[in-house]
Amino acid sequence: MPYPSDDARDRPWVMRTYAGHSSARASNELYRRNLEKGQTGLSVAFDLPTQTGYDPDHELAKGEVGKVGVPVSHLGDMRALFDGIPLNDANTSMTINATAMYMLALYVTVADEHGADREKLAGTTQNDIVKEYLSRGTYAFPPAPSVRLITDMIAWTYLNVPKWNPINICSYHLQEAGATPTQEVAYTLSTAIAVLDAVRDSGQVPPEKFAQVVGRISFFVNAGLHFIEEIAKLRAFSQLWDELCRERYGVEDEKMRRFRYGVQVNSLGLTEAQPENNVQRIVLEMLAVTLSRDARARAVQLPAWNEALGLPRPWDQQWALRMQQVLAYETDLLDHDDVFAGSHVMEAKTAAIVEGARAEMAKVAEMGGAVPAVDSGYMKSQLVSSLAARRQRMESGEDVVVGVNKFTSTEPSPLQAEGAEAIFTVEKSVEEEAARAVADWRSSRDQARADAAMTRLQEAARGDENLMEATLECARAGVTTGEWAGALREVFGSYRAPTGVAGASGATSGAGEAPAELAAVRARVKQTAEEMGTASLRMLVGKPGLDGHSNGAEQIAVRARDAGFEVIYQGIRLTPAEIVAAAVQEGVHVVGLSVLSGSHLEVVPAVLDGLARADADDIPVVVGGIIPPADAEQLQRLGVQRIVTPKTYSLTGIMGEFVDVVREANGLDSPSPAPVAGA
Repeated sequence: MPYPSDDARDRPWVMRTYAGHSSARASNELYRRNLEKGQTGLSVAFDLPTQTGYDPDHELAKGEVGKVGVPVSHLGDMRALFDGIPLNDANTSMTINATAMYMLALYVTVADEHGADREKLAGTTQNDIVKEYLSRGTYAFPPAPSVRLITDMIAWTYLNVPKWNPINICSYHLQEAGATPTQEVAYTLSTAIAVLDAVRDSGQVPPEKFAQVVGRISFFVNAGLHFIEEIAKLRAFSQLWDELCRERYGVEDEKMRRFRYGVQVNSLGLTEAQPENNVQRIVLEMLAVTLSRDARARAVQLPAWNEALGLPRPWDQQWALRMQQVLAYETDLLDHDDVFAGSHVMEAKTAAIVEGARAEMAKVAEMGGAVPAVDSGYMKSQLVSSLAARRQRMESGEDVVVGVNKFTSTEPSPLQAEGAEAIFTVEKSVEEEAARAVADWRSSRDQARADAAMTRLQEAARGDENLMEATLECARAGVTTGEWAGALREVFGSYRAPTGVAGASGATSGAGEAPAELAAVRARVKQTAEEMGTASLRMLVGKPGLDGHSNGAEQIAVRARDAGFEVIYQGIRLTPAEIVAAAVQEGVHVVGLSVLSGSHLEVVPAVLDGLARADADDIPVVVGGIIPPADAEQLQRLGVQRIVTPKTYSLTGIMGEFVDVVREANGLDSPSPAPVAGA
């Protein structure tokens, strides 16, 4: 995140909302409105094709263009995105990782065209690829070359755009993927070590200047509802980062050792059930990162109350901004020294997290560091196991979620009154227009120059020179985002990260869900397999398209395995054709599709059509994700047998429904399932 000046701990933090959708022009209009409302920084949300290095007309981009952010395919899009916004004065955060180098190159090129001074450009590229292998899944290349891209960006920005934060090491999605506070701290700092060691060992930064590189490292964290624990976590982060900077990298300047972090409070913790309750959740989580002066966020962005329902409207984003403004300008929050100083409760909690994080960091170090720990699947399996334990606690009622597993009766919400549009929807024409636009862009550019730039990029990638200048030439030559990534894929190769499912512990015992309940479903799975004359019921869990939020799919896979299903789960980013081929080859009895990006009306019908063409339309299909009721009805009309949304929180109850689906598809009488808590 971009930060205010280093003496700004007593002033309001940078305030922003995470925004972008449809097209560069539409997003530019949104940014201008937000700035007029008092937002002090921009936070760019890119769509999934842009994040993963595909153009809008690529097969994998179908249904994903403009859905979760703005498509930026080339220099023209970046020009439109920041039209009329003075980049010398802007604080621009870009949530981008695999293609971060290209987005920065496009941004710098536009700034050059504006006549902006590169030394005054302030902003951040998230650029933390390690957490993409563990949580969001928007990686493009294998880990080692991805770290090289980060290293080259850090070295280049240090010399050319010194106020830019070239990496924002991100624990946010680790928490959403299941990380405990100890794991969140340990894995994030292990990533920082991997990156800083790579920059140091590259020889691109003189040793006497390395402290300046360390001083530009920033972090992006999550804040959940365990208020005291979150404050302690941030104090632990600050303590361990200071220690790491001093002892490992020899940084003497206290200012350069400061733990600089921005925050977005927990989005996946927002509920679809009684979504109005999300307002108080957001406010409490915001307090956790602002109340303690010594561990206060330097930049804050808040989700909107209705993000669990879909894409927020401009009014919803304004409401989230006003929450920050009321806190900063109407309260006395900023008027006092740290109110937790000397608290024995806070000190004990902080010390426990520090101790646990040190131990977990030592385990990662023994494996060779963060990159080998990703490649081996260790960190991913740890997160999947932690999330499974969290799910157990919620399903058993040990962890209360208001409106979901307790206090579920509700009055009709005026925020979701009949006829009211509670979310913003992207027109279907957006994707078609973007595909036409990128084709027009390619046809109008100097093709010889574009080809030469990509050839030059590949030559540099095969050697060891810094890739930033070759990337800048690609930007100036009109190379598209997909072409830039495609050229590097030819050199670096593609990659599919470990899913973590095989090594994860599930819900077969412990203080969570009642073993009898799971045993009842397991008995039905076994009974159904025997009646069908097969050794086991086989379920394919598929993630079609570019949606990399795999937490739900992984938890379904783990619980299905615990319930006795044989599970086929190949990970993220599959085409509908690949899912169909796997379903037929494996002879599965049910296909489960997980879609959280809003592309369900495009990718699910493609799978259904593929099964029909393969004479396999007798395999039932179930779908899970953030799916509005009207869309769910449409999918069911097309042949989907069950729709699972975040409201259906009991995984074992879902497994029981899957057994029903298999029995119905095979003409078997379906006995009533065992009662399920919360179902």
